[in-house]
Amino acid sequence: MPIYERKEGQEQPYWPVGPFKVRLPFVHYRWEKAEFLQALIMFVVSLGMIPLLTEYLGLPYQVALAYIVIGGIGFMLPTLLGVAMVPGWITPAIPVVLLFLGNFEPGPQAIQALFALQFIVFAIFFIMGITKLGGRLVELVPNSLKAGILIGAGLAALMGEIQHGGRLMNTPISLIIGSLIAFYILFSLSFKQLVEKNKLAKSIADYGLVPAMIIAMVIGWMFSEYPLANVEWGITKPDFIGMWSYLPFAVGFPGYEIFLMAVPTAIIAYIIAFGDIIVGKTLLQRADAKRKDELIDTNVNRVHLVTSIRNLMHAFFAPYPGLAGPLWTPVQATVVERYMHGRKAMDSIHSGIGTFWIAGFIALFILPLVSLFQPVLPIALSLTLIITAYVCISVGVEQVHTTTERGVAGIMAVVLAIHGATYGLIAGIILYFLIEKTSLFKAKQKEEEVSDEEEKAS
Repeated sequence: MPIYERKEGQEQPYWPVGPFKVRLPFVHYRWEKAEFLQALIMFVVSLGMIPLLTEYLGLPYQVALAYIVIGGIGFMLPTLLGVAMVPGWITPAIPVVLLFLGNFEPGPQAIQALFALQFIVFAIFFIMGITKLGGRLVELVPNSLKAGILIGAGLAALMGEIQHGGRLMNTPISLIIGSLIAFYILFSLSFKQLVEKNKLAKSIADYGLVPAMIIAMVIGWMFSEYPLANVEWGITKPDFIGMWSYLPFAVGFPGYEIFLMAVPTAIIAYIIAFGDIIVGKTLLQRADAKRKDELIDTNVNRVHLVTSIRNLMHAFFAPYPGLAGPLWTPVQATVVERYMHGRKAMDSIHSGIGTFWIAGFIALFILPLVSLFQPVLPIALSLTLIITAYVCISVGVEQVHTTTERGVAGIMAVVLAIHGATYGLIAGIILYFLIEKTSLFKAKQKEEEVSDEEEKAS
């Protein structure tokens, strides 16, 4: 039991520190067993960044593992500082980031480029958080451009997996079956109906992506698509000393031209991340309405500030292709779902989220777990990207309401997925002004276009 007890209907106890609300495990919230067990499997997704770090930055495995540990510290910060969201990467932006990194040689060049990108992402989040302009900026982005960014990111994620030489083509059995199971558990209408009637189905749903990931890994081993693990005992040994040679302090800081090249990708990453913030806030408001025993603070400005701190930390000490995002949607949804079962199931939303990433951080040092999952790390990354592709495309399509918007979004998405953020943004902006604007010099007027219902009627 925690030292501080929450009174009915009040906010979970905390220590105020400026704009933050500091909470510690066992002091301000209890340890949750379900989230602890879930994290011992789901932490493998964070290890899934290792293949990208070795391929695009040229890092040795142990140095890449040290980067992951820095990321693990960042994952624990939001709950520590008063944010009620399960943090993760800016996952939909990963394919766009990889397109950007593809312009640079693995090694010092790529590390400098990623530093520039992540520093700009930090600056955007910090400025938007400190000035409280975050919501206004995204509202100014036209629907067609929002949709183009989301659909383009989704297409890039999917294309990277299914193209010739991609992971799905090289290991089709495990990834296809794993993806289908993940789609069924996370999105199937029939499974949602089954969850309401069947306790076993509900238990499976509570663990989100975990069942699909475990089945995919087992199948990968059974069909020899991945080598069997050489399980080792002890604790992991991230190479923090060797890591220094792969940081901006050693390889040098980028010039202004690289910063300029990184701007479009950084803007896209922020817009995607802000969409995640909206999703997270919606889930929390739904939980807050259900649970009257706890008041949940969903301060968006605090989310911006904490996310900026994480990106700043990464930029200098572990430049990260996944960047630092405000929300890991599948896990947030799973935690919120269990939270809504009542205080006996989960005392506080902060206890569930805090337990999850503290346990995930501890798991990074458990060598038997890390060595067990090491051969199948590509599965964790691939399933995350494939699920992200589905979510991005479905959410992106929801953003557009007219034929004109759909056309602009579609072309922008294809250009972005194939040629990267810079050309995608340029194409989208040009098409928006050329096609959508009723006047180039006045505020956008409401389009006099036939609605979907009228089109169907005609």
